[in-house]
Amino acid sequence: MKRYVWQRLLSLIPVLLGITFLSFALMRLAGSDAVTEMYSGAGLVVSQEIVDAARAKLGLDKPFLVQYFSWLGNMVTGDMGKSFVSGRDVFDTFLSKLPATLLLAVFSVLLTVVVSIPLGVISAVAHQKAQTARDAHLRSVCALLDSGVRFVSFIGNSMPNFFVALLLMHFLAVKLGWLPVIANGVTLAGAIMPTLTLAIAMSAKYLRQVRAAVLDELSKDYVSGARARGVKETTILVKSVLRSSLMTIVTLLALSTGSLLGGTAIVETIFMWDGVGKLAVDAIMMRDYPLIQAYVVWMAIIYVGVNLVADLLYLVLDPRVRLEVERHGGA
Repeated sequence: MKRYVWQRLLSLIPVLLGITFLSFALMRLAGSDAVTEMYSGAGLVVSQEIVDAARAKLGLDKPFLVQYFSWLGNMVTGDMGKSFVSGRDVFDTFLSKLPATLLLAVFSVLLTVVVSIPLGVISAVAHQKAQTARDAHLRSVCALLDSGVRFVSFIGNSMPNFFVALLLMHFLAVKLGWLPVIANGVTLAGAIMPTLTLAIAMSAKYLRQVRAAVLDELSKDYVSGARARGVKETTILVKSVLRSSLMTIVTLLALSTGSLLGGTAIVETIFMWDGVGKLAVDAIMMRDYPLIQAYVVWMAIIYVGVNLVADLLYLVLDPRVRLEVERHGGA
């Protein structure tokens, strides 16, 4: 097991280096930089000598590879540089925005789990009952329930986040006045609408995945055997079917957690939620390279870290994966 973990960790190093190099190169191909954006945004016309001096002060006049390896060497030692726009330390700026994104991520994942897993299981069980029940009335009720849950999930999955955000702002904030239109700091009231916006889309998508996974397990022979032995349906569902479906659920949650911890730029910008995603959007607009690069590093670490945790959970949840790893000597 330890060998497997170390191999996975070492394999992440070239991935992280490749991501940082590509993002660094793409930013330099954008055709602009922080100095140009600063002067053009202020409506100032300055001489080329002043522009060149400002670029030299920020180190933007150096060759690309020199800039990259200089940044990489500083980052390895814990120095992520200063913001081109605010002049503040990049690491401190990033850390100051992180709690807001973490709060939004935790609330969204919890709400998604609470909604999608029970509804997915109910829909799968109702679908099977509609196919196998002898009572015609029970079959029609179960079919209606399954169709209703799938219809709601289809609607939720079809609406983009920005549209859901505008609907919630219109009804909950403008019409009813229950919540603030935009977040006034990192507060629970300000987090409600961003959380609902993210959870609606994720719940709709994952509900269908959970339903498909549970239906697949319900059709297997071990379920029929358990029923023939007189095991209760709730026991089969909780102790066998849901446990076997955890692989799918863990994969979905890993993907969601990675994207949420990286900051949902559109939602955070719409609600003026002062998190990592909004910070990244502002940095991109101002060509603030150190902040953009810090965001890229954070996203890369989050995704590879979450995927590593998901792989380790597979070993714990599924004995077949554990045996396969042990058979290959942890490779």
